[in-house]
Amino acid sequence: MPLNKKIEKSILSLRQGMRTQRALTAAQKNKLLNDLATALVNEGADIIRANLKDLKSLKPSTIPSFRDRLTLTPSRIDGMAESLRQVAALPDPVNEVLEQKTLDNGLRLKKIRAPLGLILMIFESRPNVILEAFSLAFKSGNSIVLRGGSESKHSAKALYALIKKIMGPSAFYGVEDYDRAHVAEMLKRKDLIDIVVPRGGEKLIEFVQKSAMMPIIKNDRGLCHAYIAGDADLDMAVKIVTNAKVQRPGVCNSLETVLVHEAVAAKFLPLLYAATEDVGLSWKTDAAGLAILKGHARVAKAGPKAWDTEYLDLILNCRIVKNLDEALSHIEKHGSKHSETIVTKSETDARRFQNEIDAAVVYWNASTRFTDGFEFGLGGELGISTQKLHVRGPVGLRELTTPRWIADGTGQVRE
Repeated sequence: MPLNKKIEKSILSLRQGMRTQRALTAAQKNKLLNDLATALVNEGADIIRANLKDLKSLKPSTIPSFRDRLTLTPSRIDGMAESLRQVAALPDPVNEVLEQKTLDNGLRLKKIRAPLGLILMIFESRPNVILEAFSLAFKSGNSIVLRGGSESKHSAKALYALIKKIMGPSAFYGVEDYDRAHVAEMLKRKDLIDIVVPRGGEKLIEFVQKSAMMPIIKNDRGLCHAYIAGDADLDMAVKIVTNAKVQRPGVCNSLETVLVHEAVAAKFLPLLYAATEDVGLSWKTDAAGLAILKGHARVAKAGPKAWDTEYLDLILNCRIVKNLDEALSHIEKHGSKHSETIVTKSETDARRFQNEIDAAVVYWNASTRFTDGFEFGLGGELGISTQKLHVRGPVGLRELTTPRWIADGTGQVRE
């Protein structure tokens, strides 16, 4: 079926205003973003009330991690406002000179950063994504169409209204018709949309990959690992793994599997179990780990599918390995190329781990939870890209631009 006329007209109007959007100065963009941050704080209570409508509509069987992703609180509102201020404070990437030279014939060339164009962002359940995505697109000179999940429709409506109030109706377009057929039709319209960014579960990513006629910036699943080496500081390792798994288990940079060197497994596993017992962490472990944790509650044998499962919940895979090579082989086979970490005192082993692991971010002695545009000082992100071309890792301001050339001549013609 053809694209809904209202949606088509709105996207076309947004596209026609892109020249005006590109012409805004950094000062103009920054003022509007700071105004939006102030308005967000002032109207935070109204937005939280709208969010409560979404939360009340959830089924009782909804998993806690999904409810957490959907929830807005005063502290999260403050964090969203701070993200807007951070984006405003960052250098404007548009027209940044990347390279310049003068040819023998006198032609002066400059390679500069330019906006990608009109972005379609499809996301699930997290209303904070709305302001994060909008601000990055706006500051980097792009226009954006936002289409969230119906679970957050009341929150989205309130946030869309706030953006329009401060920025005007032509700054973006928020799709409030949640018929999935419209998404399929938008993905066919490469004449309207330049880039699509899917941010959600595996089914959404797979659907967009199969359907989109325009380039994709893919934000795939986060099947993240921690390797605890034989020389690791075990107190540090417990702290890192607990943070990576427990702090917010429903996000893509949370830990799913811990790999433990056999030399320290008997000591480390009970320490980690004790540190996570109060939150009710469940374990899926191999036979060696099962023997060490025998008699402990919530510990079961890992099935073949466990190593490839992104739980996004309080469930942790555990495998005992003989050495670094075995850990590297496991991650190579089961990792999603998102974020991985090693806990070790050996810089040699740490650098080898970082060099041989094929992932967007690879840590030494740190939690995977830092893989985040806000934490990296990017003001936020459109997602964490796990693909190889154009961008990898947090998708911030610079990652929403592309190089182009400006050429100044004095009448040169090619012989």
